[in-house]
Amino acid sequence: MANDRTALIVVDETPLELFRELVGGALAHRKLRIRESTEFYLVHLLERFLERGELFAEAPGGPARLEPLALMLLRALDEERERRREGLRRLGDTSLFVAGFFGDSLARSPVAPAYYTAMGERAYGALAASPGTAVAAETFAEMAERFEAFVDVFAEIAEMQELRSNRGLVQLYERWLHTGSRRVAEQLRARGVALFAGPGPAGMRN
Repeated sequence: MANDRTALIVVDETPLELFRELVGGALAHRKLRIRESTEFYLVHLLERFLERGELFAEAPGGPARLEPLALMLLRALDEERERRREGLRRLGDTSLFVAGFFGDSLARSPVAPAYYTAMGERAYGALAASPGTAVAAETFAEMAERFEAFVDVFAEIAEMQELRSNRGLVQLYERWLHTGSRRVAEQLRARGVALFAGPGPAGMRN
């Protein structure tokens, strides 16, 4: 699942510069004004998950897998301070990344996107309330309060990467027919794709 998306990213600059450009562009397009520390956090989150491949946990003697969120939460809550914070951070980051980059897959799976949102908000909220610096508390509070907005930011970044290929354009057009998403429609129009209503929903939604 992850390899299909990440393979579309062509790096002509350092990964961190690319992710900074992608996050900044998506925030500007969606007219979202956020703390500088939060934007910095989002950039480095992408760098960790897309460049270093931190999404999947290594399974002894088997393939890498996505660890269940409930298990991540229980493990984090059972740890002492710093390890607890690290576990909660990973839970929040995983929830955000998966909900943003694989929202379409979640919509067709038994685990609803709302589950990822609830787990991500809980994780970041707990981090904001835990002992730490004022900057960290403010950053995690904003991550919790605007979690769904950041899911949309990551979804837009994923869609922009798909637009770099003709196959991606077809996939996005099919997604627009199925969901009526205004965000997807805007991306398609920006590439000169004419939109004709097909056998999808009557209206458009975000």
